[in-house]
Amino acid sequence: MPCDGRCFLGGMNENREVPFLTPSHWIDGRAVEGSGPPIDVVNPADESVIASVHEGTAEDVDKAVDAAVAAFPGWSSTSPQERIAVMRRLAEGMQKHSEELAATITLEMGAPISFSRQAQAGFPVASTLAAITAAEQFEWTEVIENSMVIYEPIGVVGAITPWNFPLQQLVTKVVPAMLAGNTVVLKPSEISPLSARMFAEIATEAGLPNGVFNVVQGTGPVVGGAISRHPKIDMISFTGSIRAGKSVSVAASDTVKRVALELGGKAAHIVLPEADLDFAVNRGLAYAWANGGQACGAYVRMLVPEDLQETVVEKLRAAAEEYTVGDPADEATRIGPVASENQRQRVDGYIQRGIDDGATLVVGGPGRPEGFETGAYVRPTIFSDVDPDSVVAQEEIFGPVLVVIPYTDDDHAVEIANGTIYGLNGAITGDEEHAMVIAKRLRVGQVDVNGGEHNFQAPFGGYKQSGNGREMGRAGIEEFLETKVITR
Repeated sequence: MPCDGRCFLGGMNENREVPFLTPSHWIDGRAVEGSGPPIDVVNPADESVIASVHEGTAEDVDKAVDAAVAAFPGWSSTSPQERIAVMRRLAEGMQKHSEELAATITLEMGAPISFSRQAQAGFPVASTLAAITAAEQFEWTEVIENSMVIYEPIGVVGAITPWNFPLQQLVTKVVPAMLAGNTVVLKPSEISPLSARMFAEIATEAGLPNGVFNVVQGTGPVVGGAISRHPKIDMISFTGSIRAGKSVSVAASDTVKRVALELGGKAAHIVLPEADLDFAVNRGLAYAWANGGQACGAYVRMLVPEDLQETVVEKLRAAAEEYTVGDPADEATRIGPVASENQRQRVDGYIQRGIDDGATLVVGGPGRPEGFETGAYVRPTIFSDVDPDSVVAQEEIFGPVLVVIPYTDDDHAVEIANGTIYGLNGAITGDEEHAMVIAKRLRVGQVDVNGGEHNFQAPFGGYKQSGNGREMGRAGIEEFLETKVITR
């Protein structure tokens, strides 16, 4: 990975060099210095500043949009096969640089290095290859009686991505958009901006024409707002909080641009009476605490039959002992810090709220783990006897906090599972026939039955205030297309 002589030394245990390029933005195929003040990128494990990016402005967004507009005619007129070839080389480039990408993401947002290799750097490659397969199978033109239906790129796409899966969330938007023939202006999170810049270089090495993919660093209110309002941007694809998603929608409404939102979740994992409890506990805890619980699809509510709650809680207590908190650069660490000090304080506040509201503390609790006086570390926490209407059962905490909620029968379980403003996903463990009946009653976009393997070709998205639209697979490409009908 080239560094143009402007590399920072990373803070890994072995003091390995990880390339952090100083120029903030990537516009029209090259690094561009930002015009705003610097934003420090902080390693949440030790609070060290590992890089700085210049805060973008509306003027920087204008430059990036102009580059994307200029590149659109050429890119949109290429054949799907040509675009697929570029994306295939992009996937190969991410695979080639996977160790650097994983190390960078670990440094910028604290994911344990083993998880970064598997998911933070691994999932983007799998997602890209799945999008390529979907594009190869896509019917770009079809005939319906005397009408020809043509699917065309929508134009310039503004993508705004979060800090928890910085590369994966980028890829699930940007790659399908470009496969569909669109050009892109991206604002990554200012908390984890470095992997986006590395992606830009890899894409250029893969032969992506200048201006097709552009990055403007900065904050949501300034850069995100400018992208959302921009009259030359045809669509916004946003992943983040409900509050921010509402702001994006309002800003985009003046130009009536298409808006696709993925706004988080509060997934319920329903453990049925006949379930293998060891399997349910081990898989459920793994999916609750993966990435430090900083995942919109984390299984953060475990719903258990009331007569089995005590047994399940004891199994959870034992399983939790295997989750070592530590330096994310250590191969043995299963839970690192959360992504920032602000996030640490937020999660800690929710843990205290759970205690104050009367939930039973099983493991964890407020405050830093023993031996971690610095860094954004929280104590992985489990509550039982949780009121389904309480704050910790209703609001998205985004940290390693699992709540156990007892239920009486199937109807009660479904009522609890559906009883939040969210509707992203859920999980069920038990007899498959029984589980399938329950799954069809859940108001969510996807349901995992008995540990079903994630399918990168299947649509991903939510009901209710978890957002609208779908990502991944064929649906992910359709998201970025206009439909034209020519009737003869």
